Amino acid sequence: LVGVTCLLIASKYEEIYPPELRDLVYICDRAYSRQDIIEMEETILKTLEYQITVPSAHAFLVRYLKAGHADKKIVQLSCFILDGTLQAYNLLQFLPSQLAAAAVFISRRVVGRNGWSPTLLHYSEYCEEEIISVARAILRTKSTSNTELKAVNKKYSSSRYGGVSTTAFSIDF
Repeated sequence: LVGVTCLLIASKYEEIYPPELRDLVYICDRAYSRQDIIEMEETILKTLEYQITVPSAHAFLVRYLKAGHADKKIVQLSCFILDGTLQAYNLLQFLPSQLAAAAVFISRRVVGRNGWSPTLLHYSEYCEEEIISVARAILRTKSTSNTELKAVNKKYSSSRYGGVSTTAFSIDF
């Protein structure tokens, strides 16, 4: 019952057309009724206090890239930088929104644009000075990263991702 109800909740959240309750009752070979599933859905959601998702760094990144009028190169660089943070324990001290903002900041600097803009300040609510320390931490971590963790570099070395893994990053801010 918990499993099929979680499937229902997840599909309502992710899918355009979630399965109908009668289909879920059928999947369970009628071991649970429509009402059983509805009651369990209420129990699960109340237990979770209706918090069924967390804002990820990627969600913030998409918003900041749009606010910063990012071109393809900035998007690719930002994604590369942000994906690299997933393997660094020392960066867990930063909020997902801070990591996303720093990835955008670094990328904009690499391509020669101003690191931050009034629009990014408005949408992120971070001023440039707040982001610089996070950006420095990311670049320090990147420069000392474990060479055995190659998946992100390999992914972003392909032409599909602009070959951005070969980009040289410097802490000049």
